[in-house]
Amino acid sequence: MPGTFEYDFTSHGSWEGKTSFSTGLFIDGKFVDGVDGKVIEVVNPSNGKPICKVSEGNEKDIDLAVQAAQKAYDTVWGLKTPGHRRGVLLMKLANLIEENADELAALETLDNGKAFSIAKSFDVTQAAAVLRYYAGWSDKYAGKVAEVDDTKLGYTRHEPIGVVGQIIPWNFPIYMLSWKLGPALATGNAVVLKPSEFTPLTAIRVAHLINEAGFPPGVVNIVTGYGATAGSAISSHTAIEKVAFTGSTLVGRMIMKAAAESNLKKVTLELGGKSPNIIFDDADLDQAVKWAAFGIFFNHGQCCCAGSRVFVQESIYDKFMAKFTEHIKSLKVGDPFHPETFQGPQVSQVQFDRIMGYIEKGKSEGATVVMGGGRHGDEGYFIQPTVFADVTPDMTIVKEEIFGPVIAVAKFKDDSDIIKKANDSVYGLAAAVFSQNISRALSVAHALHAGTVWVNCYNKLNVQLPFGGYKMSGIGRELGEYALANYTNVKAIHVNLNLNM
Repeated sequence: MPGTFEYDFTSHGSWEGKTSFSTGLFIDGKFVDGVDGKVIEVVNPSNGKPICKVSEGNEKDIDLAVQAAQKAYDTVWGLKTPGHRRGVLLMKLANLIEENADELAALETLDNGKAFSIAKSFDVTQAAAVLRYYAGWSDKYAGKVAEVDDTKLGYTRHEPIGVVGQIIPWNFPIYMLSWKLGPALATGNAVVLKPSEFTPLTAIRVAHLINEAGFPPGVVNIVTGYGATAGSAISSHTAIEKVAFTGSTLVGRMIMKAAAESNLKKVTLELGGKSPNIIFDDADLDQAVKWAAFGIFFNHGQCCCAGSRVFVQESIYDKFMAKFTEHIKSLKVGDPFHPETFQGPQVSQVQFDRIMGYIEKGKSEGATVVMGGGRHGDEGYFIQPTVFADVTPDMTIVKEEIFGPVIAVAKFKDDSDIIKKANDSVYGLAAAVFSQNISRALSVAHALHAGTVWVNCYNKLNVQLPFGGYKMSGIGRELGEYALANYTNVKAIHVNLNLNM
């Protein structure tokens, strides 16, 4: 029998409530132990201490989840459930997430370490918004009638793929869950989803809400487990016809290979980035400073689209650096449940060590630490906001994704110089341009090799607009109408009206 997680958040101050729910694998509408009876220990990144244990799933459990999903798809889901009904269920789930926002935000803060205030106002709120958006699409993503000739009727159908696999990361657990579930369920697919083993609590809690919303058993299955076992099983399972993954480029390669070598399943990948943030000499400097800090230190730098390479035009470089470092001093690092905290701990000891390794690499390769560069406090996985200057394009901290609160600031001369420097990366997920000359800003934005470009802001996403990368930052698009195509097959129907042989 799976365990039950019980926790009283009263002592943390932000939410004075209690939570209690099963931590089993969610398969066919029930919470069950893994076939092998193993568990995963979940750790609090604020202090490095265990929070609880959740059931561990492996390839055997993934197979059971796929069977449950296939049965649901064949009998009660897919096109057997009208689009408007799928929309009603998604809307109910969105409402339940909003009704339980405090609890979900507290769980997100507990095992991820992000500030409670941000988890509630952004992650949970936006997760509900994404599901609500796709609820509206459930009966509207239709095929088309093509103009052919009077002898024939030609039209297309957008049909659900069937059973799809989804693997989400630890940096935005509930938000990424909504990105995956929303379009998949709206278009009628049944889902087998694996959350990160580091941050499984909100996904498990949402599984309870999925039952409460009234989804038929087996439509959504959530299996906690490790990437090398459960994640690998999703990627290679021959009854899963599509896999969606958000995470590192390294793992994305492995998933793509497994998908190709199994049943050539459809793949969408939202991967890493090394995004340039460009600040021209005519930018509103005070605003550029605040957005640049938000662009890198939001979510502790653990954003695939983080603005980790800042380029400042030569004539304002010194002024920018003075204002930038002064502003960073105002960002509170510490207890994520404290209402004034902006930056909490990194998610794990592994991630902490990785980031600190990059910081030491930056120092050894000759970059100058302008501020930060060390551990914050003596407990948990906290890292000081770190700013490097005097960087060159060949430095590791300029080329590789660090995924932490570390930024490299460099100078540029003019438009042509910055376009070349900004595009000098194997990644192409996001970028930003700061200038009060909108013609210049848009001209540069159009020249950047990135899937998302912000002008005079950073890290501001909208569910209506697609998100995804160029180059090694991924394949396909999440969000907006574009994401619906990831979860449908297009069928062409040719009807003979009066053509005789």
